[in-house]
Amino acid sequence: MSQAHAAQWPNGAKEPANPTQGGRKAIIAAASANLAIAVTKAIAWALTGASSMLAEAIHSVADTANQVVLMVGGKESHKEADEDHPFGYETARYLSGFVVAIVIFTLGGLFALYEAYHKIEATLGGHRDELLDSQWWWVPLAVVMISLCAEGASLRTALKESSQDREGMTILQYIRKAKAPELPVVMLEDSAAVLGLIFAFLGVGLTLLTHNPIFDGIGSACIGILLVVVARVLSREMKSLLEGESATPESRKAVHDALIHSDGVDSVIYMKTVHLGPETILVAAKIAVDPTDSAFEVARIIDNAEASVRAAEPLVGPLFLEPDIRYGDKRIKDGEERPEDQS
Repeated sequence: MSQAHAAQWPNGAKEPANPTQGGRKAIIAAASANLAIAVTKAIAWALTGASSMLAEAIHSVADTANQVVLMVGGKESHKEADEDHPFGYETARYLSGFVVAIVIFTLGGLFALYEAYHKIEATLGGHRDELLDSQWWWVPLAVVMISLCAEGASLRTALKESSQDREGMTILQYIRKAKAPELPVVMLEDSAAVLGLIFAFLGVGLTLLTHNPIFDGIGSACIGILLVVVARVLSREMKSLLEGESATPESRKAVHDALIHSDGVDSVIYMKTVHLGPETILVAAKIAVDPTDSAFEVARIIDNAEASVRAAEPLVGPLFLEPDIRYGDKRIKDGEERPEDQS
């Protein structure tokens, strides 16, 4: 008794949206800061042999690579839809975020933990640390202070660009709810960078004060643990997006309300949504129509419902509406409970 009707973007396939200007700006700011910081940290390590500096240098190299990965993913995501990818390539942005998590874990976290193990083992074995005998002992502290200013400025840029989207949410809440990966990734990286620099400062500082290099190793270990935790959080969120998250409750409500208030739609039997990318939502719904409606009238109802949905939620891309009828006392009027509705 049902007739399927499917519609995608108006006037054919739509080119997925580019990453937001704010996200691109934050990525460029972070990449510029990380590249310069990586060089200065590497120089500090070469002059003093401080493990914390080496761990931080590798951390900054990983972060710089991550910004490149994000930009490549953003460029890939707005390729036009084709026969093999009828819904486009927007998930490339989620994939790039997941790759970033892997890079942070392996290149950043695991290397820092290895370096910490190496330094602590050498210290316990009685090895004399280069930092304590170096005339450049002050360089790591100066580098950390300069790096803190640069990373703080990068984090400030990311926070500023995300301020409208966050609307009072904490960084972690925003990361968990955001559908676009660029700003959350940069915010996580910059937050980890600031904390990592604090650990490095404490490690080097305590080593110089106590003449015990084990604190330098402990600083590296703290940096490694921090990066592993950040990688875990980021990979979990990106994995969820890759698996297909539904639209936000606000978007689902907007679509649902647009359908039930559309002329000729008796109720929504069920509705499902999924983010194909940060700026594209796929909607599939079964709507109840009057059993006496003609095929022509049903087609008109669906066309009107499509227009209402797109006006209510501009992120809706592919839209599939199937008309059906409710039987007997299962017909549900607007405003009453809808136990069958699913989003």
